[in-house]
Amino acid sequence: MAILRLARAARHATRLRLTSPGSGPLLIRLLLIIIVCITVRYVPAPARRATRVSVATPARYLHTHGTRLENAAGREVRLTGVNWFGLETCAFVPHGLWSRNWRAMMLQIRSLGFNTIRLPFSNQLLDPRSRPNGIDYKLNPDLKGLSGLQIMDKIVAEARVLGLKVILDRHRPDCAAQSPLWYTDHYSEARWIADWVMLARRYAGNDAVIGADLHNEPHGPATWGDGNRATDWRLAAERAGNAILRVNPHWLIFVQGVEAYRGTYYWWGGNLMGAASAPVRLAVPHRLVYEVHDYGPEVWQQSWFGAANFPHNLPRLWDKRWGYLQQQGLAPVLVGEFGGKEVDRGKEGSWIHTLVTYIRAHGLSYTFWCLNPNSGDTGGLLKNNWTTVSAAKMALLRTDLAPLIGTPLRRPSSHATRR
Repeated sequence: MAILRLARAARHATRLRLTSPGSGPLLIRLLLIIIVCITVRYVPAPARRATRVSVATPARYLHTHGTRLENAAGREVRLTGVNWFGLETCAFVPHGLWSRNWRAMMLQIRSLGFNTIRLPFSNQLLDPRSRPNGIDYKLNPDLKGLSGLQIMDKIVAEARVLGLKVILDRHRPDCAAQSPLWYTDHYSEARWIADWVMLARRYAGNDAVIGADLHNEPHGPATWGDGNRATDWRLAAERAGNAILRVNPHWLIFVQGVEAYRGTYYWWGGNLMGAASAPVRLAVPHRLVYEVHDYGPEVWQQSWFGAANFPHNLPRLWDKRWGYLQQQGLAPVLVGEFGGKEVDRGKEGSWIHTLVTYIRAHGLSYTFWCLNPNSGDTGGLLKNNWTTVSAAKMALLRTDLAPLIGTPLRRPSSHATRR
């Protein structure tokens, strides 16, 4: 009320200016100074912080429109990114920091032309007793004493500076291994959802984080659409996705497939046949993105690699397992993992070149597996020195790189990627 009375007084002083030219302007200035001071003083601290966030981080969240991913202005965007794993392991930190500076690695991701990082983590990372290890603190002095979650904070903050987007990927419950279902004896469904809600709140206001990849590669007993609360991954994804959207309605919800649907088997997390009749239902529209993982014969000799018409049989296979979702206008699809050691020869090369052609032809988003050279199944985009880039892999991916989605806040230093 005091502010309102002062505002009225200022308007009155303005009127007085017509009759009192000498004193009016001084009175107006004094009153305006008082109003500003009182307003700043009596805005609660949380509101002042929210104001700073809204100014510093304009709304550049993504949403879906049919099969398109769009920015806040309604322009179509594509995610063309790379996986950088390690936070999900018992190192509790992205791998490679025993050899390189973490910021230099992010700058290299950006300089190679990627616009997105899929960042795996485990629930165990968030336990108070989980301490990062495997870091050369001479190269990374600013990480000393930080928890794994605080290191994730730094990666997210730097991603926004560089104009990169981040997908948080709950890759494992504990740091030892993946799980077929979204819960285990040690990490319950309630804990899984609570951790997601915490992260959604934590990164609300930072539009570098675009969404939640709810659980990596459901398989084995995981089902789709049968109504069994203990195994029906579609229902579990709805429970977690809606809990996230209640606290952060801007995030995309990435839902992978299962391994088997009505007797038809595919890669872990890659079978989305059930989504045709039992789609995921989210309380907030335009937030659902389906996700698949696809690999070549170096990972496992699936039957389709031995077909007489290989690799020409692959596009029809992908159409049936997951590609139909995009082709029929049902929802966008992210190819969240694909990669291999040999990308330019043999059956592995035939498979991955056919897949990249399919991705490009259908306008799909992707995150390549992976940056790390220490992936046993596939190797990485980087060679064993954690710096040199595989020319063959980069040549393949360079044929389909989309522009940055975010707006960088500063220009990277020219020498940073060589550190």
